Amino acid sequence: MPYFRLDRRTGRGRGASIVTLILNNQNVRDLLTMTDVIKVLEFAYKELAEGRGALRRRSDTIVTSDTAPDAIYALKSMDGVAPSLGVSAIRINSDIITHPQVGENIRRVKVPAAPGNRYTGLVLLFSTETGEPLAIFPDGEVQPMRVAGTSALAAKYLARDGARSVALIGTGWQAQAQLRAIDTVHEIADYRVYSTQKQNRDRFAMEWSEKLGTQIRPCDTAEEAVADADIVLLATNSIEHVAREAWLEPGMHVSSIKSPEISADVINRCDIAVCHVPHGRPTIEFGAGAALPETDGLDVDSLAQKIGLADMPTLADIVSGRRPGRTSEDQTTCFLNILGLGYQFAAVGSVLYKKAKEAGLGNEIATDWLTQIEVP
Repeated sequence: MPYFRLDRRTGRGRGASIVTLILNNQNVRDLLTMTDVIKVLEFAYKELAEGRGALRRRSDTIVTSDTAPDAIYALKSMDGVAPSLGVSAIRINSDIITHPQVGENIRRVKVPAAPGNRYTGLVLLFSTETGEPLAIFPDGEVQPMRVAGTSALAAKYLARDGARSVALIGTGWQAQAQLRAIDTVHEIADYRVYSTQKQNRDRFAMEWSEKLGTQIRPCDTAEEAVADADIVLLATNSIEHVAREAWLEPGMHVSSIKSPEISADVINRCDIAVCHVPHGRPTIEFGAGAALPETDGLDVDSLAQKIGLADMPTLADIVSGRRPGRTSEDQTTCFLNILGLGYQFAAVGSVLYKKAKEAGLGNEIATDWLTQIEVP
């Protein structure tokens, strides 16, 4: 039994009430480490490859919104079940989204439209033994950690041994998590960063040089950052390509967190390309007048066809050993971390819940408030 499998009795004494934990992002920051995330994801992907985990493709329902010019409202959900960990989870996002032009690129920007200029994203964690709700927590801290942890796990298997240099394209919250994660699986000595906005890359380099205790060099172009890098991490909110085929070098590992960031030419040039999931997009339902620039301007289905996504090995295949990863130092590898899974939130949620119970953190509410005696 894995160390992170839940015991529903954790923290419950004789006669104690049955409670559900409400955790906040500060609790997540206090409890969860990137090592925790990578370790439990590695276990979970092996279980998934063996058929002991299950998941549903992400589902988006999109309509127009009057909140901001050209805004849309999107209700997004994804779920997964990790029986070996004793949990299931569903992640739900209720978002107002805009697509402004920034320089030469179109960006995807969420609007903090909830009261207090806040965003709405929740994870509900359930027991697979009793069906009861174990915990509810926002996704703001877990989200970048599970994305970056997944990319780092792929780099553990696909980057060459002794990888020492990283080029990071992007300076947002996803990029920050990518730095923390890659530093967990490889001993990086040379960091470079590029962003289209000079002030952003300079600020990022200064801040994270101090946090990591090493020098991060801001670069004037993406090509300068990528040159001679062992690992290239694409972590932007761009919905246009940010990497070029001509930049690839023998032995390089490239990772992307969004399909628009990377072109079919780059992927097909790699000796080994691995995907997170063998489908390139969520299930999307549109209301009248609603549209997404991502799907209007860059056809994800066309990309999937061009790169043979349906037949591509998945990260679960590589981690479990069912398909080979890197077999030589000169191979160029690529990981497409382009669609998230509710299964990841179940896995990471199991560790978070266990650590919260052990530490006595979080607010408790009666589980009876969330369950019922009536048959649903």
